[in-house]
Formats: sequence, C-alpha cells, structure tokens
Amino acid sequence: MSVSTTRKFISAVPVWEKGRSEEMNVSLIFRGKLPRTDDAHIHIAASSRYQIFVNGEFFAAGPARAAHGFYRVGDFDLAPKLAANENTVAIIVAGYNSNSFYLLDEPSFLCAEIVADGGIKYATGCKDFEAARFNGRLQRVMRYSFQRPFTECCVLNAWYDGFMNGSDDRYKPITLEKCGEKKFITQTTPYPEHTEEKAKHIISKGILIPLKSDKVRKYDDRSFSDIGERLKGFTPDMLDANPINELYAYAPTVTENEKTPAGSTELGTNSFAVYDMGENTTGYIRLSVTAQHDAVLYAVFGERLNENGVTEPASDGCSNVVQWSVQGGRSYDLVSFEPYTFKYISVVSMYAPTLVTNVSLYAEKFPDALITHRPVSNDKKLQKIYNAAVSTFRQCATDIFMDCPSRERAGWLCDSFFTARTEKYLTGKTDVEDAFLENFVLPDSFSHIPDGMLPMCYPADHYDGVYIPNWAMWCAIELNDRMSRTEDMSIAEKAKPKLYSLAKYFEKLENSDGLLENLKGWVFVEWSKANSFVNGVNYPSNMLYSMFLDAVANLYGDGSFAEKAEKVRMTVCKNSFDGEFFHDNAVREDGILKLTDNISETCQYYAFFSKTASKDKYPELWAKLLNEFGPGRDCEKVYPNVCASNVFIGCYLRLQLLLNDKRYDKVRKEAADLFLPMAEQTGTLWEHLQGGASRCHGFASYAAVLLSEAEKNTASEE
Repeated sequence: MSVSTTRKFISAVPVWEKGRSEEMNVSLIFRGKLPRTDDAHIHIAASSRYQIFVNGEFFAAGPARAAHGFYRVGDFDLAPKLAANENTVAIIVAGYNSNSFYLLDEPSFLCAEIVADGGIKYATGCKDFEAARFNGRLQRVMRYSFQRPFTECCVLNAWYDGFMNGSDDRYKPITLEKCGEKKFITQTTPYPEHTEEKAKHIISKGILIPLKSDKVRKYDDRSFSDIGERLKGFTPDMLDANPINELYAYAPTVTENEKTPAGSTELGTNSFAVYDMGENTTGYIRLSVTAQHDAVLYAVFGERLNENGVTEPASDGCSNVVQWSVQGGRSYDLVSFEPYTFKYISVVSMYAPTLVTNVSLYAEKFPDALITHRPVSNDKKLQKIYNAAVSTFRQCATDIFMDCPSRERAGWLCDSFFTARTEKYLTGKTDVEDAFLENFVLPDSFSHIPDGMLPMCYPADHYDGVYIPNWAMWCAIELNDRMSRTEDMSIAEKAKPKLYSLAKYFEKLENSDGLLENLKGWVFVEWSKANSFVNGVNYPSNMLYSMFLDAVANLYGDGSFAEKAEKVRMTVCKNSFDGEFFHDNAVREDGILKLTDNISETCQYYAFFSKTASKDKYPELWAKLLNEFGPGRDCEKVYPNVCASNVFIGCYLRLQLLLNDKRYDKVRKEAADLFLPMAEQTGTLWEHLQGGASRCHGFASYAAVLLSEAEKNTASEE
C-alpha cells in the first residue's frame, strides 16, 4: 500500500492575501526567478488549485486531493524546463471557498518553496516570491456546474504576459499573511502526465447572427439560479460576466462545413470555427491568438455537437465556455486554469477579426508509461474498445478515481469498485485506489450527513445533506475486494471503526424481517427505471446489504455479520421471488408489506451478483437471463414487464456474471455491441448507453478487464 505520511516543508509556511482567505474565487500569482541549474525542485501545496508555469509555458498543476484538513504536497523537478539564462517560475493559485463534488470548501492558501543547488531560493512566508492579484481572472462569475466551482472569464493585458514570463516587472505588490498550521501529507499517487495534443482539423466555420429579443434563450441551470447557503456562488445579479447568455443572444450559423487543416486560421468579426480533437480528451485548453482590435474570445467545448453542428455553450448542466477579453494588436498564448473534457471546441471571435494559430490542450492523464499490462487483440473492433477503455481510465485516475473528468471530477464510491479493478489489471498496483480510499478514512467524521454514514463521493462538501446509502455499502465491498487482490489489510484496519458505525446506522433501519425498509437519502440502484422502485423495501438494496455484511464479516473475521448476511439473502428470496423473477420492491398497505409488480432486469443481476441467487438454485431464471436478456433484447416484445438495464451498473453486472460463468464468447459479443459505438465515436467509454451525460466515465474502463479476460480464456480453451 502507498501510505501517506506526514510531510514537512523545509522553510515555507502557508500564506494568502491578507483578509481574503475565506473569500470566494480569489486568484493570485506568485513569481520567482532562477538561473539555469541541474538541481531545482518546487515543493507545493494549496487550497484550492494551482498551476505552475516556467518562462510563461505551462508546466504542472495540482494539488492531488485529500480529506478535510489534510493537504498533499507535490514535488516537481524544475531543472529539465530551465533555460540557459534567467528563468521565471510563476504559480497561479485560485482559492474557491465554495462547496462542490470536486474540491473542498476550505480557506485559501499557498505553501511553496523552490530548492535549488541545496538551498532555499524562495519560500512562502520567509524568502518570499513576488506576489500579485490576478485581477484579470474575474472573481464574480457563474459556477461551472452544480458539482464544480467557478467558470473562467478573463480580462488580459500586457502586464499579465510580462509578469508570467519575467519580461515585465510592473505589478502592484499585495500584503500576505500567514494562514496557520496545516496537516501536510505526501502525495502517493503518480504525477499526471501533461502532453500537448493539437486539434486534428477544422470541421466547420460560421458566423454569429444576432437574435431578436423574443428568440433569445436564458441560462437557468440549478448551478446558476439556486445559489445560496447550500450551494455557494455568486447570484445572477452579482456577475461581472455571463458568457452563456452573451452567446445565447446569437444564432451560430455554419457557412462552411468542409474539413480543413487546423493550422493558422483567420476568424472574422463575430465568427467561429469548430475544431475536432479526434477523440474525447481532458486537459487545459490552449489557444494562440492575435486580435486586430480589442476582442472577446470564447472557447466553447463539448463531447458532442448539437443539432446545428456546433458545440453547445451549456449542456449536461455545465457551462462549457471559457472567455478571454484581449487587447488588439497583441499576441496571446492562452491556457485555461481548469481541466475540461471535450472532443470538439469552437473558437469564437467577437468584435474584431482574430488570427488563431494554435488550438490544442495540455492533456492531463495517468502516465502512459505506468500502464504495464496493455490489452491487445487481433480483433480490430475489440482493440478499439481496449484503447478506449485505457484512455478512459487514464483521464479518470489522475489523483483519485473520478466518475468523469468533466461535469463532476468527483470521487464516487461504487464507480471506484470497478475502476480499482482496472487499475490493478493495467498497472499491477493500487496507488490511486489507496489514495482514494484513504481520503474516506482520514477524517474523524463527515459533516452534513447522518452519523455513521459515509459520503457518496469524496472529497466533497454536501451542504444539501444528500447521500446515497447504497454507495456507502460499496466502501466495505471494495475494501474486501481490494484485500482479495492485494492481501493487504492496512486501509481496511483503519476503516474498521467507520464500517462498524455504518453497520449500526443500517441496523436502525431494519424491519421485523431484518430487511432495510424506507432507506433515507438518495436510494440509488442504477440509471434506469429500476430507480423508480426504491420506496418501501427495495430488494436490490437489500441484496447489496447482504454483500456489505459479508464484506465486513470477511474483513474482520466477525461471524455475526456472516450469519446476518445469510438471513438477509434467505428473506429476500422468500419475499421477492415470484417463481419467475425477483421483484424490485414491496410497500406497506394498511401496515402490511405487499409485493409490487415492479420488476427490473437489473434486480435480477443484483440477485446473482450478490449471491442471493445462484444458477443452481434458480436455473430457469438464469437460463432466461442468459438467453433472452441483455443489450439486444426487444423490450417491447420480450418480457415487456421487465424494464431494461442501463450501462451503469446493470450491464456491467451482467458482463461480470457471464465472465464468472465462463461465457466468454457471449462476453465478447455483448461487450462489442455495447462499447464499440462509444469507442468509434469518442475514443472513450460512456456513462449511459445512449450517450447522454458524460462520454468519458471511469467505471466504464472496466470493459478492458472483462473483455481481456474473456479473450484470454477463449484462447486458452482453443
């Protein structure tokens, strides 16, 4: 196990601009100058995010995330980036102070030191960097999404460029103050790989036509209109910029749709070009531009095009726009502060013609060199799926396991169960899983959710009190699975108090049959109609409960949990199975628990996955699932009373069950049917079968393991 240990700085202490450490969305720039040397490192930690530039060129970003009150320290080797003469190292830091699924709402600070030739050259709080406000990055802007903090709207000038690359020393110093002691710990995960990936080609060009006032849309996502104590941000009347509504005042109209090289492109006033990156990629947007006069540039990005063949400024609850106001006659190398995921990006020039000479991104991914077991197939279609699965994993495992690197960048339980298996399969290690699970173990308690409950995703702040009780169960299930993969109990031992507290929480919700009834919070089974059947006694949740109890029993040798798990399984079978199918739920009528007519395909998979059912005890049901269900079923003709599964998690449970039953050819065929369209369209694997929401989702990378195991075993049998 990669265990985080206490990490001390040599000299640096945490600092921030005086009086602003709890202010939302404040951005600062720190700068130091170095001669050429072969020995230079920067040690750095921050809240909330930082980027490091060397001589004006993007170098690194962070930090790796940790639990409340803990901060991981990055250690970057600067020497390979240093030029022969004087070098400028600049650090942009944004303190968000806003709750999200992505970053913690904690006071802002930077703690950094540059060590060169054995001595401290710069250190916050003592041998200080030069520091200035980055007022060019507007403070009062909308959130990016309900799950992520702020968008990026920038007003740039000559001072910014000069300060970043060291050519201009004009700046207004700010007063810094020390921020108190922090619990610094080591970063144990591999540092993300950053490589520049250029747009492949331009697929269309067009103009923006002003709309009549009665035709103009208005942005009204919950992340925009529901700002308050539960969701921190700036209300619409406070905003310094509103790029989505600015763009909504125009109709983007394609005038050229011929594919052309993505080289130097002249955009006219109020015009745009749509670039294709080739496949979904995550990273920091980079544009090299020169406007003839003062202009406003927009980068509008997305994983798909809308019905008009352009990128949509707002989709899937995200504000997919970065805005820069630039001075005419100057050349800018623009880099977004946050990483984004997209296949397409539109560059829009307003108010002046603009020369665009580079559209690319600094991709941020798990290091390719650490993929030691790369699945290979002679089947070109399966190879495309393998490549897409590996790409998906690399984008969703840069410091913790993320559901997606786009809308949320959140560390979800359940998703992590599958992504963790992928990490072990591809790398032979559990570094990212260890950091992910450690974050759940480090805090003494979690705010805003019931005592004993675990957050559905973490690190995060759920001020609305939302949690998924089912997902908390997956923590024990994953820890048990991890032990079987590594024979390492170190994290599980640290998690024991939390898992026993969770068991006590669930015990209070057991009915007289010993089943969980009327679970609190957001009861989640999967993204399908099955999630409409969760009231009363939800049987998939109880099947999962039996797995949770078995996991605790196995981890800690507690036979009482194993006995309880068996009782839950027996009761579920007695109450839920009608002789043909397991029903999803039962509800009380006049105090009597009555089985509903609700039946989902996914409920059947939960039954076998949890070992509530087996093919020996339920051979007829297993035969039906094997031969008549799956992604190819015509749901209107074949068992129309049984609602179909979605990819998460029903289809994955099915594929796992088929693999366990050695149905290797069936795994290969069904996986190809499910995943090949995704791999061909975006080069990544998706959250939903139909491509709604995220088109790069971490759990989906597990397809590589399922397919590879099926191929390997098929070959061994031939």
